[in-house]
Amino acid sequence: MLTKVLLTVCVIAYFAFSLWIVRDVRLDTKTISICAIVIALTLILESIFIPLPTGAVIPLCSPVPLLVLAICIDPKLAIISGWIVGLLSMVMLPTWQPVHWAQIFVEHLVCFSCLGYAGLFPSKSKLGILPGILVAFFLKFMGHAASGVVFFSQNAWDGWGPWAYSMAYHLTSKVPLMILCAVVMMALPLKTIERLGKSKTMKQKGSAA
Repeated sequence: MLTKVLLTVCVIAYFAFSLWIVRDVRLDTKTISICAIVIALTLILESIFIPLPTGAVIPLCSPVPLLVLAICIDPKLAIISGWIVGLLSMVMLPTWQPVHWAQIFVEHLVCFSCLGYAGLFPSKSKLGILPGILVAFFLKFMGHAASGVVFFSQNAWDGWGPWAYSMAYHLTSKVPLMILCAVVMMALPLKTIERLGKSKTMKQKGSAA
């Protein structure tokens, strides 16, 4: 009971803070188009995965599009796009396992949108993006782990408690995924992507004027 109460408080706090962050977002044709591309790429990559002996899966770098959006363009758009991915994933992803209606709030809406938090730590160097990625994946891991404790504890291995099972289960997939995504992000031309994003915004503002 205490776990559920604490989890409820944490989820409410997360959504309250996230809504405060995106409170002044202005969506136009360009930003909607960018978000649509990121959402589509995320769902496609999330549907391609490597199964693990533990039962967990490692998707094909599915967090990368949202991380690029957060770090190079706008973390607010990444948070909103993450919420949309979370909703669409219920009907479009083969790994979705519905157990309870509250699962969507604890897991999917948190574990995708939290990737936008990687962009809240501005940096001018490649290594400087790592703290943001670490924070984003920590939130993602905790969301999945908490969901495992509340909704999937009946699947715990013999001799394992709910928290031990869920932490071990998700560590086997989220740590390799984080390392893989960090390597990909370090290899991408982030400055070029950022410059292109800003130039398009400048052009649009100029034409509007």
